Amino acid sequence: MLDKIKSLLASLTDVALTFLLLGIVLQVVFGAVPFFPADVVGNLVALIGSLGDAGVVGLIAIGVIYWLSSRGNKK
Repeated sequence: MLDKIKSLLASLTDVALTFLLLGIVLQVVFGAVPFFPADVVGNLVALIGSLGDAGVVGLIAIGVIYWLSSRGNKK
């Protein structure tokens, strides 16, 4: 049961990352994308800026995010 939940969450994460990357590419190529509800690139730049302004805490947060995202790729 727990394996099924993990598999489902991994699949949902993969789909979400795919849509995020699609949104970034479309926004870079075409500018404002009418069917994408948010400013993906702007939000990503703001997130990176806020993590950079946080100093050491931002570096730790980036490390934790990287660790969490790369943890599921080990097979």
